[in-house]
Amino acid sequence: MSTKRILVLVGVAVVAVGLLVVLFVGGIVGFALYTVAHSDAAITAKDFLRNNQRLKDDIGEVRDFGTLVSGSVNVHNSNGDATIGLKVIGERRTVNATVGLAYRDERPWRVVSASYVNDDGRVVDLISAYEALIQGRLLKT
Repeated sequence: MSTKRILVLVGVAVVAVGLLVVLFVGGIVGFALYTVAHSDAAITAKDFLRNNQRLKDDIGEVRDFGTLVSGSVNVHNSNGDATIGLKVIGERRTVNATVGLAYRDERPWRVVSASYVNDDGRVVDLISAYEALIQGRLLKT
């Protein structure tokens, strides 16, 4: 076998291994994003944003959400915390929102914080201080 042929075979092997690594890592990242996007926490976050009047007043009725849902869902025994980042597509504009959720004693997820970044770059809180206090009390009981 000539040196040129050996170099070509080694090159093909390196490219094949590289492609397998990229597919493997891509599969793991895709699975993680899919899991977060289809979690009960993400569904609760989307329902909250879809029905939040303050958000509707600014962007119009929520038509859809972006494909990429980021964040984390942490479950420890019968308690859980989640932070979900979503692109919210409204009738008038699109904003990036972040929703914090929690559940205790295997009760349904509850929104404990929510905000979005408006066109001016300011963070707009979607839960009043009173609502946050009530949510905190409900989670402790």
